[in-house]
Parts: sequence; structure tokens; C-alpha cells
Amino acid sequence: MPSLIKFLCIVVVVIALGILWLLFRVDADPLMTPERMARIEASPHYKNGEFQPDVPHEPVKTDMSFWSAFLFPKEGFNIPAEPMKAVKTDLKSLPKDEDLVVWMGHSSFYMQLAGKKILIDPVASVYASPFPLINKAFEGSNVYGPEDLPDDIDVMVLSHDHWDHLDYDFVRKIEPKVKQVVTGLGNGGYYEKWGYPLSKIHEVDWNEEVKLEDGFSVWVLPTRHFSGRMLKRNQTLPASFAFITPERKVYYSGDGGYDGRFKNIGQTFGGFDLALMEDGQYSRNWHSVHMMPEESAAAAEEIGAKAVIPCHNGKYALSSHSWQEPYERLEKASEGKSYRLLTPEIGEVVRIGDDSQHFTEWWRMMQ
Repeated sequence: MPSLIKFLCIVVVVIALGILWLLFRVDADPLMTPERMARIEASPHYKNGEFQPDVPHEPVKTDMSFWSAFLFPKEGFNIPAEPMKAVKTDLKSLPKDEDLVVWMGHSSFYMQLAGKKILIDPVASVYASPFPLINKAFEGSNVYGPEDLPDDIDVMVLSHDHWDHLDYDFVRKIEPKVKQVVTGLGNGGYYEKWGYPLSKIHEVDWNEEVKLEDGFSVWVLPTRHFSGRMLKRNQTLPASFAFITPERKVYYSGDGGYDGRFKNIGQTFGGFDLALMEDGQYSRNWHSVHMMPEESAAAAEEIGAKAVIPCHNGKYALSSHSWQEPYERLEKASEGKSYRLLTPEIGEVVRIGDDSQHFTEWWRMMQ
């Protein structure tokens, strides 16, 4: 009996230490200064102690199929049986005057517009999770790291603080390269906590414009999602973005369920040259916080996109569907739509507005 008691005491201590380690990690929660909290509490979207979407989302449900796929993904189904197809374009040598975008995997992008260098949700985590060995990146999908970026990133945006969008190591290492950060209310607390000077950080509410320079601006726009990295939920504002120059307009959806915001955004901005649209890690159990592929297709048409690049796929298994399914369903749903569906491999350059470019159905060439 004494041995059993001793064993149970050790187990309790180990669990308690593990919880403390999680709660006090430097990458777990943002720095919430009185000034930041005052701005959050003044937002019309912050109600009853948390941020809420304009169209309330339904409770997220999980079942055994989710937990099985999440904890024990099946090779050749939830994750590829072979390395992801990818090329490694030298981002530093790209012509600065070309409008282009490079998918870096999942929802990470490098983009150039009107001579400005833009970084979107950069992630190179081996595990998109606070727990080791859970949610491992597909083999071959981590092509780009901090060292591969140009030394003069004009702006980096963050859609929300989930682990598959906010990478502590990546963000911290590239601070000297980044001139400005644009994100939703509260998220600036991560950057300030991780060493970014406040002069670099622009954290604003939905439907607010951040004017940078030379006619280039970033609009922080609504989405229908949730936020939080550990126990606290919805204390930071998730967002989508519009990147506007005199010649180009690009939309990035971030994560979020389907609702009427896409028609409003399309009407407000008069359409977009390109939409980087969420398509992956969806389920009927949480369709109000992640779009189904058919909804992604509808949203792209409603915002008036001329071309669409799907994202939120190709790197992490966060749902029970097969890893190829997002592409297969979106391809079918895009038939007869007014936009061009572009499907680059990780690292391929997409020249914005170039209708002569074509990309392979590379996911069909893999197991």
C-alpha cells in the first residue's frame, strides 16, 4: 500500500508540473496590458467577456473519428504516404516589381504587391500543438524557415492565434526582418511579449484600415472563428484581410465558417484579383467555424475573386477527412464558377493576374 500511495503521489506531482509548464509557457498567452485591455473592452465585438462573431457559431463537437485522426493519423489517408510535392523558390531573388504569391504550406504565404513584401501567418512548426508528438507536419511540407525570408519584410499579418497559424519560434526569429505587423485586437500582446517594439505593431478592430505607405494598405476584416492557445478562449480577435494597392486587391480569408460577410466584403471592395481561401480541416461537427469546400467556392464567388488559391491544407491533419479531399471537393465545386482555381505546389510562384499560368493536379500524383 505505501508503494501505491507513493506512485500516485508521483503521478499527481508530474501532472501538476505538466499543467504549470503549459500555463506558464512564454508562447501560451499574450501580454495583456491595461491599455490593450481597454481597447479590447471598447470593441463592439467584445461582449460578455469575449470576442464574438457577427453570426454566432455553433458549439464545436468532436467524436471518435476526429480523435482517431488527430492523435493517430493514418498514413496514406489523413497524411500522405510519401513526402509532399514541393519546390523551393529562392524568395530573396524574386524580382521586387512583380506581383506574386508563394504558398509556404498550410495557411502561410509570402506575397509581393506593388514592391511591398508581405508575410501571412508564417508557420514552420514540426508540431502545430503545445504538446510534443501531436499534430506533426507532413513530411516534406516544411520547406521554408526564417532564414529563407528576405531581410526587408514590409508587413506581416496574423489572422488568429491558433498553433497552426502562430509559430513562436518563427515569429521571434524574424523580428529584425519585419518592419510592421498588422493583426486583430489583442494579438499584438504576443508580439510585444516576444520582443517586438510597440512601434511595429498595429492591432485593430474589424473593418479598420492600416495605411502603410505609397498607397498600400491592409484592412482587418471580420471572420466567424474563435481564438485562444491554452485555456482562455476568445480574448483575441480573429480576422481576415484585404491587401490593397493602386493596382491590386488580394483577400485572405484566414479561418472561419461561412456567412453573409463575403457578399458584404465583395461589394465594399469591388472584387479581388486573388483570394487565398480556407479549404481544409473541416467537418460537419464544426462547419460554423471552418468552411466546407463547397462553401469556400461560394465565398470566393461572392467576394468577386478572379482567381483562388486554396489553403489550410497540405501540412497538418486536423480532421478526419483524407488529406487530398479538400482539393478534390473544391475542384468539383469550382466548375462553372467565375474564378480560376489555382493549385500550386508548396513553393511554386503564382504571378498575380497572369492567366497563362497553369498548375498540375499534383495531389493526384501522390498516395
